[in-house]
Amino acid sequence: MTTPKISVVMPVYNVEAYVAEAIQSVLSQTFSDFELIVVDDGGQDGSMEIVRSFSDARIRIVTQANRGLAGARNSGIAASRAPYIALLDSDDRWHDDKLCLHYVHLEADKSIGVSYSGSRMIDRAGNALSVAMRPKLTGIRPEDILRRNPIGNGSAPVLRRSAIDAAMFFHPREHSRRCWFDEDFRQSEDIDLWVRLSAAHGVRFEGIAGELTEYRIVGGALSANVVKQYLSWTAMLRKASQYAPDLVDRHGNSARAYQLRYLARRAIQLGNGEFAGELLGQALRLSPRILIEEPRKSATTVVAVAAAKVLGQARFQGISQLYLKQAAS
Repeated sequence: MTTPKISVVMPVYNVEAYVAEAIQSVLSQTFSDFELIVVDDGGQDGSMEIVRSFSDARIRIVTQANRGLAGARNSGIAASRAPYIALLDSDDRWHDDKLCLHYVHLEADKSIGVSYSGSRMIDRAGNALSVAMRPKLTGIRPEDILRRNPIGNGSAPVLRRSAIDAAMFFHPREHSRRCWFDEDFRQSEDIDLWVRLSAAHGVRFEGIAGELTEYRIVGGALSANVVKQYLSWTAMLRKASQYAPDLVDRHGNSARAYQLRYLARRAIQLGNGEFAGELLGQALRLSPRILIEEPRKSATTVVAVAAAKVLGQARFQGISQLYLKQAAS
């Protein structure tokens, strides 16, 4: 078999409503020299029947018992054959030129280990929302990743295999299995790997212009999910303090404040103004400087929290659902 230039790794677990769109966005790429590794992570719905309905020799299926997103990505990376690895979550989509543009970026500068781009938000029906991730693209330092995570989501990066192999380790309980993502994390597994790559292994991160990923926002048990996400992120910070203590000592409080503000904005987007206010208050107590460092984003968060208090929870949630269409439902 000819070795492909890019391996696309797509974990699949109970996503029958979205997986066809995700696969089609890969097959529609203008860059065609790829393999698509679909990792069946032991779901119970009809997702894999949909996957098998696609007839394309570039699609490979890896089947495993459920290990979660980190474990599915690890299995996909372990099965990959290409020098570059692109990650796509099975409820997201890509712009048609995404792989082409990242391939050119990585080929042009061999010092780049992780290439990424901005993302546009879509709702559960696939409609574009009025929010987007437009991250810092150049001059990325470990503290940028710890504090602001410019990669943004797991469907944005394309990875140089030789670079991420610096962070490869063997599973602590299944000693023959290679891992890149830490499977003890059920959330924050992305930022854990990005910080390790940058702070512990000196891997260079750089972004390219454009919103090349469509990142789907689906509503759910907001408060519980946000709390779990924050606890997982905090565990990542504790882990980072073991291999990069100076980084965490200098930037840990600021990073924690930005994470709380991010979760506050997520709460606002999904209509929970009261919870957003609690999160924002914690963020400002930890690091008031975020008002100066990112005044526009911080100010809009403050205004949204104030509006929630004035309007009341029910009216605020109604307005947020109208604004974000089905994302908040």
